Amino acid sequence: MLWLRTWQLGVKSLLLHPLRSGLTMLGILIGVWAVIVLTAISQGASDVVQKQIESLGANTIIVRSIKPPAEKMTGRAADYGLRRSDLELIVANVPTITSALPIREIRRQFTNGDKTIDGRLVGCTPDYAEINKLAVRNGRFLADADNLRADTICVLAAGVADRLFPYEEPLGKRIYVPENNDYYRVAGVLRHRNASAAIGGSLDSQDFSGDIYIPIRTMQRRIGDTVVTRRAGQMEMEIMELNQITLQVSDVDQVRPTAAMVESLVLPRHAAMQDVAVVVPLELLEQARNLRMMFLGIGIRRALGAKRKDIVRQFLVETIVLSFSGAALGIVLGFLGPPMYHSLLYLVFKFSPEKFASLPEAIRQAEPSIVYATIPLAVGIAVAVGLVSGLYPAIRAAKMNPIDALRHE
Repeated sequence: MLWLRTWQLGVKSLLLHPLRSGLTMLGILIGVWAVIVLTAISQGASDVVQKQIESLGANTIIVRSIKPPAEKMTGRAADYGLRRSDLELIVANVPTITSALPIREIRRQFTNGDKTIDGRLVGCTPDYAEINKLAVRNGRFLADADNLRADTICVLAAGVADRLFPYEEPLGKRIYVPENNDYYRVAGVLRHRNASAAIGGSLDSQDFSGDIYIPIRTMQRRIGDTVVTRRAGQMEMEIMELNQITLQVSDVDQVRPTAAMVESLVLPRHAAMQDVAVVVPLELLEQARNLRMMFLGIGIRRALGAKRKDIVRQFLVETIVLSFSGAALGIVLGFLGPPMYHSLLYLVFKFSPEKFASLPEAIRQAEPSIVYATIPLAVGIAVAVGLVSGLYPAIRAAKMNPIDALRHE
């Protein structure tokens, strides 16, 4: 009966001081809401980045060609990037490598009858499909024999097949590439593959929907290394042997030592032009996880930073009621965080497109995901802070002279 009476008095006292009670509850509410929303946003952004990186494989090392500044290129043709000799040097001197995938990419037009689309002609080896998680819908992907014979066959991305062959089966048909006056017979069609976002300045975005894949030796023999582009009456020439070399090792522990060996072999050969970079997805993955933990830490500090000492003046029972009430409302608002986040992004996109475009890809594509484990943590922190801040004045009030206490009120 004593506790029941105490609860009744506590609730009555809260109702008699609505402003003070509301401010106290607001502090707790903000703390819980901040933890839930910040961790949800950080989880969503982290999920996007980690999925992009994990799709590359934690045991992967990427060596990329980078276009150098204009002052470093002389002559009529822009001659830069990875060489086939770089690939041979890596394979011959780095024993931990289990596979080495050379890639050459060229923008081209593809034609079937009266239908023409722009896309990307990709010269590669059969390993490309497995490394990039490409699944075959019909037919097959490239085979080793296709590459050895430099066959004029191709495999279509789903988007290319659907646009060039909307009402017929592409297998066995031929694709025309007018820039090179070449025909390629369709050996397979791939399933749809989502585009990958750019990851900071380390990896460019990849849209697989407009790709046509041919054996890399076929590209070398029929197209060569020189690409001529005509724009607005001007002709530009670019000479490049390989856009990228994707390396794989058998064990994640070998990634960093192998990457160091690759850098020591390749980077000195390109020191003058600075036209090659080595990217380790494993390191990007760890950076993404560290970024998530940073956001999480911000959320916890925000919860602890809610000031209640200036507004909490009631006894312990009042504090318990306020703490749990505020925590409950904070949880409700926390679950409203994802739609609030999307609404905020929409407003930024509508009223400031340039700022929206400058946001990191992970932030723009993030789907805030509630981290349920943080809810009891947020509630526990908020309630603990509320109880501690309420316990001290309760003990102090119990020790005060009744007359002093009345005069204080």
